[in-house]
Amino acid sequence: MPCCTRRGCGKDYDLGQNNDTSCVYHPGAPVFHEGLKSWSCCSAVNKPVLDFDEFMSISGCAVGTHSDEKPETTSQTHKVPTQGHLTMTKSSQGSEVYSTSFVKSAAGSTATAVTTAQIDPPVEEEDDLRVSVLPGTVCKRRSCGVTFVSDQENRVGDGAGSVCTYHPAPPIFREGSKGYLCCKRRVLEFEEFLKIEGCTKGRHIFAPKQARQELAEQFTDCRIDHYQTPNEVHVSVFAKQADRDKSSVTIEETQAHLDLFLPGQKRFKRTLNLFGPVLPQESSYQFYGTKVEVLLKKLDGRSWTLLEKTTRDIGNISLTFGVGGRTGTIGGKEVVLDEQNAMNRQA
Repeated sequence: MPCCTRRGCGKDYDLGQNNDTSCVYHPGAPVFHEGLKSWSCCSAVNKPVLDFDEFMSISGCAVGTHSDEKPETTSQTHKVPTQGHLTMTKSSQGSEVYSTSFVKSAAGSTATAVTTAQIDPPVEEEDDLRVSVLPGTVCKRRSCGVTFVSDQENRVGDGAGSVCTYHPAPPIFREGSKGYLCCKRRVLEFEEFLKIEGCTKGRHIFAPKQARQELAEQFTDCRIDHYQTPNEVHVSVFAKQADRDKSSVTIEETQAHLDLFLPGQKRFKRTLNLFGPVLPQESSYQFYGTKVEVLLKKLDGRSWTLLEKTTRDIGNISLTFGVGGRTGTIGGKEVVLDEQNAMNRQA
């Protein structure tokens, strides 16, 4: 079967079943700027992220038919002169455009480059053979792409299907060039970067084994901000690089449960006893590189004095609705109170 070449898809497809809703992809181009990664077609909806694996997991923003045609690109693949300085600019369509300019190097100076000698050996994960794997699961190693068929085919023995060809080190994007820290090959076009074959052979990882916890799990605290509109409460939990696969956010009518796994064996766990009732089925959450955004849909239109209920006497305090995207009364409108609070205010 042919493989779809649309950005963000990459799936094998059946020509006889290829219709207008088969493919979910990105019609735009990848944008890499100062370490942030995003897609030009949906950067307003899907905010730029730092981690490359998180960038690759951003779902496509367009739907159409699968295609095996090479995506259009305005970048030019050419040999970069040794003394040339490669620069990248962005076209009006959001794609990357590269150019070179020559600069005089100071006597005795050398070009700044990242070499494999400067890289600390990465910590290798292992596959947990005790965990069952569903057929179709993709190997977790970078640039492998092998899908799981069976334990005999991919996890046991030394057959061809059990050999994983991958990159042990993370990708690097420097002045428009793209590659991996573990090998020397560098390319300009994003599609060519995705085709760089792994430089190391080993075993597949379909179910990563939990590393031995040399350090005890440490519970930590994270800053929480919020603001409200007449119908919603927007909560920002500043949990940087929370593991979206291990973490969980559960929203109930009167509570929100946060269990976030952070780098360095740290964990943030908290239950919010919400000030007012919400609609769990209409509420949502989203993981970003620096925080977790929780959107709570109010069950009624009351103004929340606080994010959480309290037994303390806070006096005659009320919050107006904020429209500036921050906690407090910035851009405040009319206060909406429930019946009980309205009576207390009149008293």
